[in-house]
Amino acid sequence: MPSYLERRQIRYPLYGLMAVTLVLIGFLSYYNWIIGAAGFILTGLLIYLIFQVNHKIRQETEEYISTLSYRVKKVGEEALMEMPIGIMLVNDDYYIEWTNPFIAACFNEDSLVGKSLYDVADAVIPLIKQEVETEIITLHARKFRVIHKPEERLLYFFDVTEQAEIEKMYHDERTVISIIYLDNYEELTQGMDDQTKSSLNSLVTSILNKWATNNGVFLKRVSSERFIAVFSEHILQLLEKGKFSILDEVRETTSKQNVPLTLSIGVGTGYSSLPELGTQAQSSLDLALGRGGDQVAIKQPNGKVKFYGGKTNPVEKRTRVRARVISHALKELVIESDKVLIMGHKNPDMDAIGSAIGILKVAQMNKREGFIVYNKNEIDTGVQRLMDEIKENESLYSRFISPEQAYEIASDDTLLVIVDTHKPSLVIDERLLNRIENIIVIDHHRRGEEFIKNPLLVYMEPYASSTAELVTELLEYQPKNGKIQMLEATALLAGIIVDTKSFTLRTGARTFDAASYLRSHGADTILVQKFLKEDINTYIRRAKIIENVYFYRDGIVISKGADDVYCDHVLIAQAADTLLTMDGVSASFVISKRSEDTIGISARSLGEINVQVIMENLEGGGHLTNAATQMYDITTDEAETLLQNAIDDYLEGGQKE
Repeated sequence: MPSYLERRQIRYPLYGLMAVTLVLIGFLSYYNWIIGAAGFILTGLLIYLIFQVNHKIRQETEEYISTLSYRVKKVGEEALMEMPIGIMLVNDDYYIEWTNPFIAACFNEDSLVGKSLYDVADAVIPLIKQEVETEIITLHARKFRVIHKPEERLLYFFDVTEQAEIEKMYHDERTVISIIYLDNYEELTQGMDDQTKSSLNSLVTSILNKWATNNGVFLKRVSSERFIAVFSEHILQLLEKGKFSILDEVRETTSKQNVPLTLSIGVGTGYSSLPELGTQAQSSLDLALGRGGDQVAIKQPNGKVKFYGGKTNPVEKRTRVRARVISHALKELVIESDKVLIMGHKNPDMDAIGSAIGILKVAQMNKREGFIVYNKNEIDTGVQRLMDEIKENESLYSRFISPEQAYEIASDDTLLVIVDTHKPSLVIDERLLNRIENIIVIDHHRRGEEFIKNPLLVYMEPYASSTAELVTELLEYQPKNGKIQMLEATALLAGIIVDTKSFTLRTGARTFDAASYLRSHGADTILVQKFLKEDINTYIRRAKIIENVYFYRDGIVISKGADDVYCDHVLIAQAADTLLTMDGVSASFVISKRSEDTIGISARSLGEINVQVIMENLEGGGHLTNAATQMYDITTDEAETLLQNAIDDYLEGGQKE
């Protein structure tokens, strides 16, 4: 700090004041020398005092600065050596050049100087190599937040073990709300007497109460088929670790009583707000039921969904009440629209085309214009044969339009019906989906995470063999304005036959009822066989894929096509179907190139193995017995390795969701 007199703002005014004072005293001495002399003496004393005080202040300031510098230096040394912050200097070869005592004590060493990071803290090396500024790592059972200063090759270590434990405790103790639903309770108890129904209720309640008590879950029955469960995130982790064994316990115990009851559980987690947790739990339950029930769905805050269970095929509903209600709602929505556009998935199969023709008939029965959106360049051989037959029927063929034409004629009052898919990314034209607000979804696949937003009506029944079966049932409850033509009935029957592999897979009593209805309206089974015929070259190509088959696990076979041979999705699926007919095969997987940068995998099973879950782990989906996926920018060998890992995860983890 400078002397006061050395400051320009003080020095010049002070000197000016002294000069003026001396001049005035000089004038005063001229008239009275005694007073002047006294003035000179007094002024001199004051000036002397000013300089003395200034000198003293300057000395005190210098002493203060000297003391403060010493203290700051001392504090710096104390902080460097004594504070609970680790400091480490390393060289370019990852050898430690210097550390403070704190970090050495954390490693239970007197000194770390000269040691390699590879030996004492190898977790730090990736952080240095990648020039990460800060990251939390674990060293010697403690967690440290490491701050990296690349220019100085300096590392700071902040012990955050207690903070991490508190955060973990907070996450573990967060509330989880779950809704437990008895899938087929109403169906099973319809014909029961009161005593049998009471016995079933007691059995299920006893099983669930025991499960809740053993796991620390609060359980409350809120209706005959619904329970509310409240527990913590920590308990949820334990339940996930056990793959929600309560699903198996309820199914197996009730099966012994000849009343095979299954559970669906929707879990709400990751939120602090109870209303949000309740909404998430209900949404998760809807998702579990949409996938056929007998499973747990956990919707996470990041939008991802985890599934557990789903070991059994969806149970077929005995009554058609829902079909009648949906059919009536569909009729009302069709009547309120100016026209109906029907769209299936990309590369449509017989089921997509057949069900689209069925919905077209619904529109015509309600005296509304209907059009089927399709891309003539994206259809397989079987569908092409069907389209060739349709071309002979001008009134029906004129109803098929391109996505561009559909976009042009769409209006605010247009109704869009999506058939045989519920995923926006799989529809023929996603732009059309975004253009039209009034949307109906009719599908028989298990519901996945991706779903069309805000549909007016959703009819998803995973128990159904095909979308064509669902649409056929809807047709039965429509106004009888116009007879179903032979070709229309045949297209619907072809969809059912293809998806059931000629009534061998996923076939229930209602499947045969639908087929019978179509047959009574002129469906031609000979014509269906004509559509499904394949040429010799296709047969040979499929045989070449199959010849590479091998058993990967007990009952599981994998076959891989050549890298230089491209196969369409139909051929890959047919190869998987063929393998499933072989003795000793319970699940088949076929890998083949579909294009230069795309690998297709088709999966089939007899029901013991849930191939849907395996394919979902590879970003695909489908049914419990029928699923597929596509992979990009990898080789068939890499795809084979990923598939093997997914199968291992499924089998070894017991994860049969």
